[in-house]
Amino acid sequence: RRFNYKKYKIYKKIIMNNKVRGYIQLHPFHLVSPSPWPIFTAFSLLGLALSIGLTSHNYINNNIWIILNLVTVSYSLTLWFRDIFAESTFLGDHTLAVKRGIIQGFYLFVVSEILIFASLFWAYLHSALNPTMEIGMAWPPVGIETISADELPLLNTIILLASGATITYAHHAIINGNRSATIYGFIYSTLLILLFVACQTLEYKYAAFTITDSVYGSTFYSATGLHGLHMIMLFVMLLICTLRVYYYSVTNTSHIGLETTILYLHVLDVIWLFIYIVMYWWGN
Repeated sequence: RRFNYKKYKIYKKIIMNNKVRGYIQLHPFHLVSPSPWPIFTAFSLLGLALSIGLTSHNYINNNIWIILNLVTVSYSLTLWFRDIFAESTFLGDHTLAVKRGIIQGFYLFVVSEILIFASLFWAYLHSALNPTMEIGMAWPPVGIETISADELPLLNTIILLASGATITYAHHAIINGNRSATIYGFIYSTLLILLFVACQTLEYKYAAFTITDSVYGSTFYSATGLHGLHMIMLFVMLLICTLRVYYYSVTNTSHIGLETTILYLHVLDVIWLFIYIVMYWWGN
C-alpha cells in the first residue's frame, strides 16, 4: 500500500498524547495516582507517637490524645486501603507483576518481624543461660512466681493451632471457588484469634509479676506483649478479609490480601510455638 505520511503524523500525535495522559502503558507495573492518604497517615502516626511519648512521661495527664490519634490513624488507613481494594478488584491495576512485587515485599516484612523476635529471644536466653548475681544467679530470678505452662499458655497454643487449621481450610476453599466455606473458615479463624487475645489478657491480669520485675519480667512481657499486639493486628486483618469475601471483593484467582494474611497467621503461629517452648516451658 502507498504510505500516507499525513495519517502517520496524526496517529503518532494521538499515541504521544495518550502516553502523556497515561492511557497507554508499556510496562506491567501500576503507577499509583496522586493520593492524600500517605501524608495524612504519616502525620497521624507522628501525632500518635508524640501523644504516647508525652503521656508516658506525664506531660499529658490523660489518654484522650492517644485515643484520638488512634482513631485518626485507623480512619486514614481505612481510606487508604479502600482505594487499594478498588484498584485491585474493580480497576484491574494489580497485574501479575504487581502481585509478585507485593508478595516479595511481604516476605521482606515477615523477615523483619522474625528478626525482631530473634533479638528478644537473644535477650531472654542471654540472661537465662548466664544469670547474674543481681537476680540471685538463678533463672527464673529469686522471688519471681512464673506462669505455669500447663494452664492458659497451653490453651492458647491449642487455640492458635486450631486457627492454623481453619485458615488452611479457608485457603483451600478460596482456591477451589467455594465462597461459603471460605467465609466460614475466616469467621472461625477470626473468632479463635479474638479468643487468644482474651486469654492472654486474663493471663496478664492475674500474673504475679510485672514488666518491671527484673530482666525476666522485661524480656517476658516484651516478647509475649509484642506477639499479642501482632495478634490484635491479625484479628483486624482477618476481619477485613472476611468482609471482603462476603462483599465479593475477591475471586479465586485474585486474592493477594487473603494470601498475605494467611501467611502472617502461620508465621505468628510458629513464633508463638517458640515463645511457648522457650519462655513458658523451658524458662520455668
